[in-house]
Amino acid sequence: MSVRLSSLFIVAIISALILTGFYFYPTEKNNTPVIAITQIAPHPSLDRIRQGILDELNESTHKNVKVIFQNAQGNIAIATQIAQRFISLNPKIIIPITTPSAQTVQAAAHNKNIPIVFAAVTDPLEARLIKSDGSNLPFVTGVQDAPPYAEQIQQIQTLLNKKNVRIGIIYNPGEINSLSQIKHFEEALAHKGGTILLSPATSTINVSAATARLTDRVDAFYLPNDNTIISSLASVLKIADNKKVPVFSSDPESVKRGCTASIAPDQYQIGRQVGKLTIRILNGQRAEEIPYEKSKINSAQLNEAHIQMLGLHPQLTETIKAHHEH
Repeated sequence: MSVRLSSLFIVAIISALILTGFYFYPTEKNNTPVIAITQIAPHPSLDRIRQGILDELNESTHKNVKVIFQNAQGNIAIATQIAQRFISLNPKIIIPITTPSAQTVQAAAHNKNIPIVFAAVTDPLEARLIKSDGSNLPFVTGVQDAPPYAEQIQQIQTLLNKKNVRIGIIYNPGEINSLSQIKHFEEALAHKGGTILLSPATSTINVSAATARLTDRVDAFYLPNDNTIISSLASVLKIADNKKVPVFSSDPESVKRGCTASIAPDQYQIGRQVGKLTIRILNGQRAEEIPYEKSKINSAQLNEAHIQMLGLHPQLTETIKAHHEH
């Protein structure tokens, strides 16, 4: 069986399990509120967000809520099926983690009057999860995870000891969150000096080739919060390390997996923020009456062994080293 046929077969099985209700879903027979959580793919950072949500709920007076969870395994079709299944269960609140999951849930929940608390959406406006004037959509609130672009660029320039850096960005053009992040990163770079080279990868299968196209042309790679690319991080690192090209990520958990460094919103703390918003809704507030929030705490991560291996300059200012609040 070919790789493509195998993938289609796996997707078909997962889809069938979802549609037939094979997964366990608690009921509301005892009036216990049900909170449905979904995320686009299995990933350490997204798992940290979910853990933050659960911990916030467990420490509140709403520790007895029932939580159901499903993962779309990186597949939008499955994400759509999960969203539709969740809507049919009529939970108290739905929490979609990442932009693709939030968009599928919002589309399925239209006119269903189910509160949505999105988590880790880079640009809610571009994703059409808020109104054009920045106010809430009906029944929607959440937490944005846009990274601190100027500080990310400063980190790259400091570690490379070079201002006019050539930065390669690998991204999936089908992810709105990535396109938005690239736009803002490019705007920030215009004020600090440097050049961006883009290399698209429409699926995980294309990530290696997209990385290889740039390795001899850039001083460093910068990875946005792109679910396709982060899911294929091992492919990026294998090629980049072979050429000794540093890889900077907007995903802090990726540093533990081999990236050079990161300055980005603390994923666990995003989960805690989302949990707090969820509790406010459980306490009777309407979601649209709770303004969406930006992530409050940034985390700076350095892979010291990798920095030493690449021969980079680890002297960072206290501003970069510390956690940031904004």
